[in-house]
Amino acid sequence: MQPRLRGIPAFASGLACTLASTLASTFISTRISTRISTFISTRARALVAPLAAAMVLAACSRDDAAPRAAPAPEAAAAPTNRVDIPEAVRRNLGMTFAKVESRNVARTLRLPGRFELLPTAGREYRAPLAGRVELLVAQYQRVEKGTPLFRIDAPGWRGLAEEILAAEAKVASMPPIRAAHRVHEKSLAEKVELWKARLAQLDGLRAAGGGSAAQFTEARATLNATQADLAEVMEKDALLEAEEKEAQATLRALAARRAAILAGAACSGDGADGLTVCALAAGVVEHIDITQGGLATDSGEILHVVQPELIRFRARALQGDLARLRDGLAVRIAAPSADPAAAVEAISGTLALAATADPDGRTIDLVVTPSAAAAWARAGIAASLEVTLEGGAPELAIPLNAVVRDGATPIVFRRDPKDADKVIRLEADLGTDDGRWITILSGVREGDEIVVAGNFQLMLATSGGAAKGGHFHSDGTFHAEDH
Repeated sequence: MQPRLRGIPAFASGLACTLASTLASTFISTRISTRISTFISTRARALVAPLAAAMVLAACSRDDAAPRAAPAPEAAAAPTNRVDIPEAVRRNLGMTFAKVESRNVARTLRLPGRFELLPTAGREYRAPLAGRVELLVAQYQRVEKGTPLFRIDAPGWRGLAEEILAAEAKVASMPPIRAAHRVHEKSLAEKVELWKARLAQLDGLRAAGGGSAAQFTEARATLNATQADLAEVMEKDALLEAEEKEAQATLRALAARRAAILAGAACSGDGADGLTVCALAAGVVEHIDITQGGLATDSGEILHVVQPELIRFRARALQGDLARLRDGLAVRIAAPSADPAAAVEAISGTLALAATADPDGRTIDLVVTPSAAAAWARAGIAASLEVTLEGGAPELAIPLNAVVRDGATPIVFRRDPKDADKVIRLEADLGTDDGRWITILSGVREGDEIVVAGNFQLMLATSGGAAKGGHFHSDGTFHAEDH
């Protein structure tokens, strides 16, 4: 019985409190409704009574409820300098990254310059003969070796073919003519020998006291005439021989001209169906100097094809830097993008000083032939020549615009090597810069990725959130006390 008796006061107290709260809420509701009925709606009055009852119940609870233990506070989140950068965030911010590189920043001379075509990069295609041109390619079209470029309807091409036929016929006719002359020459030579023998016989008869003077005279005249005919035939044969050689030379010249035209055309076939000119090497049609169906003069330029990969880089240095420059220095040609984080590789090469300098501008040209081709390199593109001077040592460096300042503190954001969707905010320990790159003395390794585009927005998002009473390490771990 004793335990039940001890529970009665508590039950009575709770019942009394409930009744009191009910009466209080009714009284308060009535009084408030009377006083503010002209100001609030019926729905608002309906909300006042429960509020009053809740106030009374709260008062009863404070008086009668047994004391409770205070809830344990939740564990505070560990400080972190990591920032989530999922794909959507990177895309919206246009975020780009640059890799930490080993560079000799303190001993790098940067010079502006441009790419230009090598003298051997261009090839002109001219009309081998005068005629009407039909273009088979368009400007800036890439062509391969053997691609037809244009076709020319040249009357001279047909005339050349006729001349070759005529020369071949003449050369072919000369041997029979000369053979006939040789037969004639042989017969005359035999006739001369006969008349010489007859004349010797008549001369013997005269010496013996016989013979006729008239016969002797006639034989002498016939011998002389026959010898004259033989000399004429021999002379004619010499002329025929010379004519034959001339015809052969003419045929060879015409055939060589035809072969040269066909070789210049670089198209397969003998040109019987017309003269078509093809590309001798791969390249790009830079410009066309004639309209479709236009008349070209003999050796007139039709179009120009270049090989864009045959380039070199030309920069200009002050003559005052000649003491630090020499042939053979290692150089890099940096991409023209203002963003070093762009995925464009620099081109390496070897420096060569120009043979002459500019006395008026006090400058000298520096020429570099790239060691390898690059897709972004084109004639006329401006870029920077980075000359590594002698002395100094390579150091880890990042693009200068990868550094952003939070107040007076330089900040960089290093991509988490373990999670590509996170970056780590670091206070940068910086060194020398050359206007584009700056050395970073700690906190990163070669090959680490550093945020370039989008780093200002990351700084704003993390500014003022640095934990107090400790510091972060480059791997993102937090230490509550300074070492």
